[in-house]
Amino acid sequence: MTTPYSVRSMVYDDHVRRLWRHRGTTLPTPRRGPRQQLDLDELLAAGIEIADDRGLAAVSTRSIAARFGKTPMALYPYVGTKENLLALMQDQASALPSWPDPGPDLAADLQAWALALFALYLRHPWLASRPWSQATQGPNEQDWLERLLQIFQRWKVRNPAAITILYATVRSCAETAAAYETIDPAQWLAVHNQLPDLRERYPLSTSLEPVSPDWREAPRAAVIKAVEVLARGMSLR
Repeated sequence: MTTPYSVRSMVYDDHVRRLWRHRGTTLPTPRRGPRQQLDLDELLAAGIEIADDRGLAAVSTRSIAARFGKTPMALYPYVGTKENLLALMQDQASALPSWPDPGPDLAADLQAWALALFALYLRHPWLASRPWSQATQGPNEQDWLERLLQIFQRWKVRNPAAITILYATVRSCAETAAAYETIDPAQWLAVHNQLPDLRERYPLSTSLEPVSPDWREAPRAAVIKAVEVLARGMSLR
């Protein structure tokens, strides 16, 4: 049975009001039952803590409600559906940090933006695992894009494709950095131990110069190098 449009519209409206609650909207109030007893920011903070510690799969209305001595159904008037809960967490965790003054050139400004986003993904690794199709349309995620476009405007960059390139590079490198935290260096050595002629088989790839002396720092270094290359190309246009 299809949910009537008016009902779906009301559900979406309530979700947007929750997303923008600190930027001019008012929170929807329960239509029945007791008045508000829980704080939305506290509920989301609990969900973010669970996701940071145990991964996004561990987040549920049950796991969050248990921290407040409530039943899972008690959370619905405050967060909506499970997907809405995750979107609210995603936007809250994406709060923009304090920003440095503009840099001396395009590369410096882009690097500040990219490394700040990279650090955010490392603090909350689960953010990078959320598909782009599930962007929240919330204020904090919008702030990141607006900041990037301000940099473009400052340096007269008119290349929308660079937006996707920057986001994709930072997300990919951050996912790699997070994965490196769980890797045993012995697995890298095992390939060379078992295939002593690896350099002869793959002379180009095995002779690549590392972007960082410490392989665990390679993803961050890759972000910096990628931004330098991109900024150089954008400056030529």
